Amino acid sequence: MWHVVGVSGPEEHVYEALTLRRQATLSELLGDVTLSRAQLTRSLGRLVEHGLADRLPGRPARYAATPPDQAAASLIAEQERHLSRLRTHADQLAEQFRRRDATERHPGELVEVVEGAANLRATLVRLQREARVQIRGMDRPPYLDNPVSGNAEETHQLADRGLSYRVIYDRSALTIPGRMAEVWRGIQHGERARVATEVPMKMLICDDRFAVIPVMTGGRMTEAAYLVYPSTLLDAFIALFETLWERSVAVNRPGEELPDGLSDRSAELLGLLAGGATDEAIARTLGWSVRTVHRHVHRIMELVGAETRFQAGMEAVRRGWL
Repeated sequence: MWHVVGVSGPEEHVYEALTLRRQATLSELLGDVTLSRAQLTRSLGRLVEHGLADRLPGRPARYAATPPDQAAASLIAEQERHLSRLRTHADQLAEQFRRRDATERHPGELVEVVEGAANLRATLVRLQREARVQIRGMDRPPYLDNPVSGNAEETHQLADRGLSYRVIYDRSALTIPGRMAEVWRGIQHGERARVATEVPMKMLICDDRFAVIPVMTGGRMTEAAYLVYPSTLLDAFIALFETLWERSVAVNRPGEELPDGLSDRSAELLGLLAGGATDEAIARTLGWSVRTVHRHVHRIMELVGAETRFQAGMEAVRRGWL
């Protein structure tokens, strides 16, 4: 076990033999280990250097073992100091690596292909953990994993670091059974969500430093993604997100401003209306019949004085219900 703190095999055997005797001379230890006198002498000298043994005064030379718990604590603390210095050095080196200007990169380095489902998941988690200010995302079907399971890493980052999350959902994503409830959970943890009629791609942007765009072919999700580094291409993706964000409908959990007669389920209905979802899609999402959806929609339209269902959703946004 002692090799993990820099004590070699022969030294480990000598130390444990000395520990059992508490104190011993060179001659006494020779019978306990399979080393020559010269090898034993060198091992004892290294144990003294490591602080695992003391050479006592007098002749013949006698050695005393340092108590194992004290020795281990001292060596572990030393290793932790070394590891801390390595972490600091690696962080500084990584910062220099990330700050390399895009003009210093070869064009072939600006986009990396991440292959394999496990590598893709690990990349998405890593970028969220490396983000300093915000994560921006665009979400639309299809999905590599179960869309109802949510983004566990987002929950941790919102709770532990207060990282900002802004996500634009394609309205078709909200028609998946159980998905709306998962989106509400994210909002309750601090996510800012909006709905758009047509989200062109799936994307996750880490600050202004990286973007991950899953590769889709023939309308199907593949186990690969493009990792885009700082460049004009990344700038274009960020501009695309911000433009779509401004044109999307905000979705927030309603508070006390919600008028009497409208339940939380009605609030979910309002969000779907504002996103442009059809009655059939709303029925699938909320687990209602289409007839029930029609009844709720007409009641809301009468409440806000709207002539169309989409107008009702937008009026709810204007009044601050969403």
